[in-house]
Amino acid sequence: MAPRTDLSFCLSLLEKVLPEQLPSLTQDLPAQLIAQALQSTGHATIRRRRLPAEQVVWLVLCMALFRRLSIVNIVDQLGLALPTSRRPVVAAAVHQARARLGKEPLVWLFEQTASTWALRSAKEHDFHGLSLFAVDGTTLRVADSPENRAHFGGTDTHRGPSGYPLLRLVALMAVRSHLLAAAAFGPYGTHELGYADSLWPKLPSRSLVILDRGYFAAWVFHQLQTSGGERHFVIRLRKDFKARVVKSLGRGDDLVEIRVSKAARRQHPELPETMLFRRLLYQRKGFRPQALLTSLLDDKTYPATDVIEVYHERWEIELGYDELKTELLEQRESLRSKSVSAVEQEAWGVLLAYNLVRQEMVRIGKLCNVAPYRLSFAGMLTMMWQLWQMMSLRAGGTIVNLMASWDAQMQRLLLPKRRPRSYPRAVKIKMSNYDRKRPISDGKRA
Repeated sequence: MAPRTDLSFCLSLLEKVLPEQLPSLTQDLPAQLIAQALQSTGHATIRRRRLPAEQVVWLVLCMALFRRLSIVNIVDQLGLALPTSRRPVVAAAVHQARARLGKEPLVWLFEQTASTWALRSAKEHDFHGLSLFAVDGTTLRVADSPENRAHFGGTDTHRGPSGYPLLRLVALMAVRSHLLAAAAFGPYGTHELGYADSLWPKLPSRSLVILDRGYFAAWVFHQLQTSGGERHFVIRLRKDFKARVVKSLGRGDDLVEIRVSKAARRQHPELPETMLFRRLLYQRKGFRPQALLTSLLDDKTYPATDVIEVYHERWEIELGYDELKTELLEQRESLRSKSVSAVEQEAWGVLLAYNLVRQEMVRIGKLCNVAPYRLSFAGMLTMMWQLWQMMSLRAGGTIVNLMASWDAQMQRLLLPKRRPRSYPRAVKIKMSNYDRKRPISDGKRA
């Protein structure tokens, strides 16, 4: 696989793109599609408001794209409110507009676009004719409100409960473009396999999904093999794996038969007693011996070396999660929203915004004749920030309205009077597992 690029290389590529070919930011999410989403989910605006539903959709997306701006500043700077008054929109009106919109239009838009974009890119960047995907889970911190903590929960160890409630997210990602094809999330207490159950049907025929080792389950393998044509998997084997060798295909390459446990068959009676797979044993220089299990049984069509190499592209989904949490969300402490419904709306907005950036990278990659993973996500995001701000200024009437309300907006820079501290100092997140360093006395650490 070619090495990933840095910001300077990405921007040098983008300088070659003609201005009219730069992202319009709305071509992938046109007004007609947003209107269809609102109509299909019953959230179309009937009464004309300063923040109609179609503008609130963009507000939720911009909450992810502009993490450094408050929600009301996003409305002001991007001119999302209709120019019916010179007074800026108050925060309460923004929150009410989000509540009226709900999460359903964002879910509809994500599912409609993700299934098209990711499946198309996975087919273009395939593995021996198979669309390449990966499935894995991660967590997002949400605002620490009583409602969020009661619903989402979090870790609870000997150190106590987690500093923030945690949302568990599982996604199906096109490996070589990082586009999300499907996602499921909810309370932290639900296992990843529970969320993944809704993702398996989204895999297309003639596909290969790279699984994290935590998804090793006969029920998962059975679903993949019986719910579509040529839907394959590859997964790293656990140390306690036992199987009967049926046929040797070569050195470290065997067809093996695994016996499904009685407990698994009691839970899923449709499971067979035995299942036939292919086991690959290998060792990379400087690493311990490893083993993979796959449903790609044809060693001529899918050589062992190729399967081993493609498995290590599993890390692309980890890089995708890093882009989402480190670059897009800027490693902020948590999502903004303090209620469960608002968190769910914001989370779908984050996933859709991430895909919008990634879809632009796919398009720019084609113009620059490079693979999508060769472009810098951080560089693309910076360019999109700049374009959004320029477009907001070029919109008809926006400059006049911004200047007319400038005095009122300046008042938002004024901070409230400082309040005396009413709670002791405490950290929400322990930054290291090491013990705190203390002065040494009598040769012993205090």
